[in-house]
Amino acid sequence: MSGRRCDLLLKNVSDPTGRIVDIAIKDGIVKHAGAPLPSSGEIDCSRYIVIPGAVDMHTHMRGGIQNAKEDWKTGSMSAVAGGVTFVVDQPNTIPPLTTTGAFEARIREAKEQSYCNFSVNAGVSPDADIEGLWMAGAMAFGEVFAAPSSYGEALTEDCLFKSFQRIGTLGGLATIHAERVKEGRPDTLEEHSGMRSPAGEEEAVRYVKSHGLLECRLHFCHLSTAESLDAASGATTEATPHHLFLSYDGQVPDNTFLKVNPPVRSEKQRKLLFSAWDNIDVIASDHAPHTLRDKSVPFPDAPSGIPGVETMVPLLMGEVLKKRLNLTSVIEKTSSTPAGILGVPAAGFRPGMRADFACYLNRTVRISADDLHSRAGWTPFEGMDAVFPEIVIMSGNVIYREGEFDRIPPVWFPGRGYIGQEGMKYGATHAHP
Repeated sequence: MSGRRCDLLLKNVSDPTGRIVDIAIKDGIVKHAGAPLPSSGEIDCSRYIVIPGAVDMHTHMRGGIQNAKEDWKTGSMSAVAGGVTFVVDQPNTIPPLTTTGAFEARIREAKEQSYCNFSVNAGVSPDADIEGLWMAGAMAFGEVFAAPSSYGEALTEDCLFKSFQRIGTLGGLATIHAERVKEGRPDTLEEHSGMRSPAGEEEAVRYVKSHGLLECRLHFCHLSTAESLDAASGATTEATPHHLFLSYDGQVPDNTFLKVNPPVRSEKQRKLLFSAWDNIDVIASDHAPHTLRDKSVPFPDAPSGIPGVETMVPLLMGEVLKKRLNLTSVIEKTSSTPAGILGVPAAGFRPGMRADFACYLNRTVRISADDLHSRAGWTPFEGMDAVFPEIVIMSGNVIYREGEFDRIPPVWFPGRGYIGQEGMKYGATHAHP
């Protein structure tokens, strides 16, 4: 076999510049982009929009005693079927990931079940072993709760900023859930938005940034308004599809399936957030599945959270086909920028990049929960236009084709503090300052 023979050749790929190239892949890495090389297999991509596999920086894969909602198998299958090849799992599990024992058990669970590559964040609490978790391979810390949410308790001011100091000493990243919460039990989506108000979110962002940015790198999760994005300047920012595409206007007032923290906002605020697209660093799903039974209770008793990892990129690709979003910016916000923030190798078209790709047909379909893979069994995006991938490639292997999965062992990407051989090959090696 020739030394130049590759494992897989993606033929007739239109890259973001419009150039038609053949992508030669070997050992999970792009080896050449240009003229074809001899290959053990090939895919003609002339009828596809090919983009790098997405990195979803914000998922809750549940599992353990919450596996009726989701587990690593169903959550990661949902990710792959939506063009996501790398997820970052949040630590507000049951039990929370505040000890090295709980963290290492979570890694083992993911290695055994996941269909996609993954990292896991560490929890932050008054008794969290921050230094031990960093050495155990935590990718980042948090989401750190500056306000309470489902399965997450707000930290006191003293604990919050002492944690930032410890994280900063390590060179770590703190990911922040920033809200102010008023007293009360809201009965409607609009009341929920008022209790966790846009002004309160902006105030919390400014407060956390003014203190925390002096101590460590900050990333603000799921910002729901354009004003909060402005307030977060100097840190990195994230927005979700549910805040970009959904509002409480025109909904059944007590629709528990749209109850989420931070809340969906008014249609006016949603449009302003969408108009601030260029100010958003990362799109992440905040995939937080609950069962139909969980949500089928009176509004005040319903848990907050929306499943979204499978629909995240397809919704954005639908906007690309409608010429409302630029394809290059979608790639940046779903793949290259989150990889850069985390300090992991990016997927892409150039030699040396990770060979993770998703191939999308040039047509939209209507989202239906019946076609999705999350154990939650429902979606708030029912009936909306989207473009789902027909083929997904991870580490140079076809892991999804026309609805069929082919699982390969996933790669765990540890953070920069990891002490172990795995981190030398796959872990974070750098990150944006």
